[in-house]
Amino acid sequence: MASLQCMDAMVLGKTPQRILVIGGGGRENALAWALARCSGVQQVWVAPGNGGTLELPGCEQLAIAEGDHDALLAAALRHHADLVVIGPEAPLAAGLADTLRNAGLPVFGPGAEGAMLEASKQWAKALMAEAAIPTARHWSASNLDEALAVVKAGGQPLVVKADGLAAGKGVTVATTVAETEAALVEVFSGRFGAAGAAVVLEEILEGPEVSVFALSDGQRLVLLPPAQDHKRIGEGDTGPNTGGMGAYAPAPLLDASALEQVRQLVLEPTLATLRRRGIDYRGVIYAGLMLTEQGPRVIEFNCRFGDPECETLMPLLGDELAAVLLACALGRLDQAPALTIKDGCSACVIAAAEGYPLNARAGDPIRIDLTAADRAGRGAVQLFHAGTRMDAAGQLHSSGGRVLAMVSQSHDFDTAFAQAYAALAAVHFDGITYRRDIGHQVRSR
Repeated sequence: MASLQCMDAMVLGKTPQRILVIGGGGRENALAWALARCSGVQQVWVAPGNGGTLELPGCEQLAIAEGDHDALLAAALRHHADLVVIGPEAPLAAGLADTLRNAGLPVFGPGAEGAMLEASKQWAKALMAEAAIPTARHWSASNLDEALAVVKAGGQPLVVKADGLAAGKGVTVATTVAETEAALVEVFSGRFGAAGAAVVLEEILEGPEVSVFALSDGQRLVLLPPAQDHKRIGEGDTGPNTGGMGAYAPAPLLDASALEQVRQLVLEPTLATLRRRGIDYRGVIYAGLMLTEQGPRVIEFNCRFGDPECETLMPLLGDELAAVLLACALGRLDQAPALTIKDGCSACVIAAAEGYPLNARAGDPIRIDLTAADRAGRGAVQLFHAGTRMDAAGQLHSSGGRVLAMVSQSHDFDTAFAQAYAALAAVHFDGITYRRDIGHQVRSR
């Protein structure tokens, strides 16, 4: 494997030919699909991948767990990867990007220090204070008594967030003081493991939520179209929080002027503060925002693409994506081609397993009655796999809470969602669960 300096000279401004994508969810399925479609990309490997990986043209599956750093490094070197893209937050927080970079590999994804932006909400809040980034008032607590004292002193419901990584499920937006207290008892009871060793309590903000993603090379930023996720399991935005039940983009909540305001108010100060702390952040900065009457407020930062926002956004991104991610990995976005954004809009609906998000069932056979072209994502519909596995006989089974993501593009949201829901009718497994009102904010029917 060439050194990073040699790689800079050879590949800068060009599309990587060989790419390793790390992760096994819907986000990584969509990333692999999008990168394999870029001109000049010859092969994409996905580790560990899922039951849909082999259906993606140009993609191969590697049976290597995302936490096996030594095996992933060996695979990247063996396959002469020009670029490694790390999808999930857990391996980023565990320092996988550092391990690979130290071996001279170009990696899209922050090191362990930068991943603290997501791995610790207390750390992220301290960075926001240092960078003067607008966010909700908050209080931290490291045990139940401290947390209950905060609630008692305020006498009002609060947002309860487990400090660490909880797979998108460690947040409760309480509507009463009793709910707040019950959520704290749940966190400190050990439900979220080490992620619940401490909590952040926040004031409740009012307004619509929107997700903004920036691709960073440590110095510069490229912003993607804003997206809107649907966190609650039930229609009408009811029930417990999930990892996300659907999304759409571009979200009209932010026009070009408002997106530029977010860049100046949130993203650039965040990157500048990371640099002041000596952190060379090369990867995605995901800002989850609430648009309040007082202006945008940061609800959370993530250190990777959102899921299902990633599935929603990938079909809108141009052929330059692989080259842009490589330029980020090399710290040279200034020499990357401009990333084009396709016209139109994109809609995504998640098909989840029965019992999700609390006790999702698994192991159910899946039947998909889509055309081969639709299954491979060659038209206006894409089916991305998340919690699926293929058995030795070639039968697809459910293996996680969020099973599949049906995505579609059109010139308007009504048509895009109609196509996504029509295609979803061709997917069958026992207990299939999905919301029928995804995109209600932008649909006229």
